[in-house]
Amino acid sequence: MKKILLYTLFILGTAINAHAQKDAEAKVILNAVSKKYHTYNIVKSDFTFIIEDQQNNVQQTQEGELIVQAKTNKYKLTIYAVGSASDVEQEIISDGKNQWTYLKQDKEVQLNKVDNSDESFNPAQMFTMYENGYKYIYTGDGNVKGRVYQLIDLTPEDAKKSFFKVRLMVDKLKKQIYSALIFDNNGTRYSYIVNTFTPNVVVPEGTFAFDTKTHPGVELVDLR
Repeated sequence: MKKILLYTLFILGTAINAHAQKDAEAKVILNAVSKKYHTYNIVKSDFTFIIEDQQNNVQQTQEGELIVQAKTNKYKLTIYAVGSASDVEQEIISDGKNQWTYLKQDKEVQLNKVDNSDESFNPAQMFTMYENGYKYIYTGDGNVKGRVYQLIDLTPEDAKKSFFKVRLMVDKLKKQIYSALIFDNNGTRYSYIVNTFTPNVVVPEGTFAFDTKTHPGVELVDLR
């Protein structure tokens, strides 16, 4: 499960063949989302991640938390064990220069230099992944529990990607991404639903670095 989750997060952090172009209405919506998001300092979000394997009729749900300071490339991604919203399974943390990947079950944390290439996974760009590498089209509005969302389909400019579409739901009033649905070429669908979105949150100074003192018995593997 953790490999699937990281794979899907990698998709969201990279550039995303239908024949959709960058239509004007979608561009206005996405520009408004981006403009508002970039006014924030640190953002905290709780999300739900759902895998739907339609071929095997299997669905699995996992919870997570993301704290981001996008302008400094700092983030802390926490992934909880299946069926739990408190039992940490994995953490990925970056101070902008270094990245720690903590695997609780393995009692190990790997330390790497941050990879700033276009192909790298970067949770700090989770809410702005549409800004590069996409064609996009506005497909209309939808209603969920009385709230109006604008639907935008993204397609990859790189036809070699293993997925062919990402459908965003944008909160029309708040101008925030509510969900992202990824359509994989093998028929599997991956959904991210943003449960909470708290801008300009105040976090402890050590949030964006892994603290070995609070994780006794965990082996640090320095791969820099």
